[in-house]
Amino acid sequence: MHLGLMTECDYRAGRTQREAFDEAFTMAETAETAGFDGVWLAERHFAPPGGTGPIPSVASAPIVWASAIAARTSRLRVGTAVLVLPLGHPVRMAEEIATLDNISQGRVELGIGRSSFPRSYEGYDIPYAESRARFEEFLQVMQLAFTQERFSYSGKYYTFREVCLIPKPYQQPHPPLRAAATTRDTYGFMGSLGLPIFASLGAAMVEDIAEGLVEYRTAWRAAGHAGDGDVILRLPIYVAPTTAQALAQPKDSTMHHYTRLQQAFLRSAGSAEGNLRATRAARLATLTYEDIVQERAVFGTPEQVTARLRHLQQCLGLSGFIMESNVGGRTAAAEVVQSLQLFGQAVAPGLRSA
Repeated sequence: MHLGLMTECDYRAGRTQREAFDEAFTMAETAETAGFDGVWLAERHFAPPGGTGPIPSVASAPIVWASAIAARTSRLRVGTAVLVLPLGHPVRMAEEIATLDNISQGRVELGIGRSSFPRSYEGYDIPYAESRARFEEFLQVMQLAFTQERFSYSGKYYTFREVCLIPKPYQQPHPPLRAAATTRDTYGFMGSLGLPIFASLGAAMVEDIAEGLVEYRTAWRAAGHAGDGDVILRLPIYVAPTTAQALAQPKDSTMHHYTRLQQAFLRSAGSAEGNLRATRAARLATLTYEDIVQERAVFGTPEQVTARLRHLQQCLGLSGFIMESNVGGRTAAAEVVQSLQLFGQAVAPGLRSA
């Protein structure tokens, strides 16, 4: 059972960039002392405070962030959730990841994806319609770079001849890979590749994830992979001493987040996967806080949170959870730290012993 903390590196209005960095480091250091297994770093681009994107953030360079957090911790695994592959260069990225893996002495977890929103691609002048094909080629090149002494590759977007990656990763054959899955065809594609995945509760509901996991596991077995796949669920979690505190403290921040998320889905409804985005935007338009607490988040006392997470683990066949501790980024930092500490002290032991 992997228990991780999601770090969005929130950059809220009224705060400085320095404060955003300091708060993110505090959360990572709290995760280490509270007994979390890992911290997972988002990748966000062009997301200033007061903008119209879903999450204002300073997390545009997750590998740099991961290096800094690895230097400040000794036990915690440091992951990306997710590294947006099509926005980078596969050989350069492989070099940086291998370097980070050596610096951290094998504590890297490599979460990969292609992002749910086209906005980042516009800023990098890359058509979002090419994102899936670029992702596939990038992944092939990066795996070759990690595992071959020298490699060559010829594709539509990347061509290499006799490239030798130095350094090679500390972990062999490379840091563990885990891919983001949000659409039915992505679930199936990742299952066919035999990749562990992240599923995400928030924009989707439990029934959406359950349907996607049927596609994932069917494709996994059809491709001849051993076992039944590996799924970690990322979701909003908030723990407080009383139910009243657990519901009241994150309310304003959570509603702010879902309002921005609904607007982001509406803006991208005309892009690839537009039908899914339009459907999710319509769902979010009528969402109440009671709906969120019941269907899309786990907020409560340690006993309530433990019971709900155990239920989700059993229903979906999960190998772990990644906690989104401050959805919307507006909950007071001291309250979020208390939630993390309660999770580590009073929730994690019950999940690990189940």
